[in-house]
Amino acid sequence: MAIEGVNEGLIMAIISEIGLEGIRKFPSAKQFTAWLRLAPNNKISGGKVLSHHIPKGSSRLKIAFRNTANAIGNLKEGWLVDFFKRINYKKGRATAVTALARKLAVIIWNMLVKGVNYNPPTEYLFLDEKRKLKLVARVKKQISRFELTKEELGFVSD
Repeated sequence: MAIEGVNEGLIMAIISEIGLEGIRKFPSAKQFTAWLRLAPNNKISGGKVLSHHIPKGSSRLKIAFRNTANAIGNLKEGWLVDFFKRINYKKGRATAVTALARKLAVIIWNMLVKGVNYNPPTEYLFLDEKRKLKLVARVKKQISRFELTKEELGFVSD
C-alpha cells in the first residue's frame, strides 16, 4: 500500500491468484512479468528488432495490474504519474497502461521477494547521464553569456 495508486483490490488479486508465497516461485522479476504477459516479446534477427509486441493472453492478475495502472494514470501527481504521462505522450494511453502495469509488477516483486522498501525516485529518473551533462553545460553557457556573478545567482552566503 506504500505505492501511490495501489489499493486493496490489487493486493487481494495477487493473494487470490498466486497465494502468499506464490510470487517467490519466480526467480526474477522478468520471469514474473513474462508470466503475467506484461513483458514485450522481442523478436530479433541479425541484431534488428522485428517485433516487440506484448503477447496475447490475459489473466485476472494482469487485468488487476492494468486497472491499477489506469487508475494511477488518472492521478494528478507522483513519479509513477510522470512516468505514465511520458509514455502516454510518446506512444498512447494503451501502451502507457501496459508499461506502468509492468513497472508495478516489478516493484511489487522486488518488495515481496527481495524485501526492498518502496523508495520513489525524486529527480530526473528519466534523464540519462549524457543528457544531464548537456543540461549542466547549457546552464553554464547561459550563465557565462549573461555574465552573472555568484552573488546574483545567490550562491554566496554572507
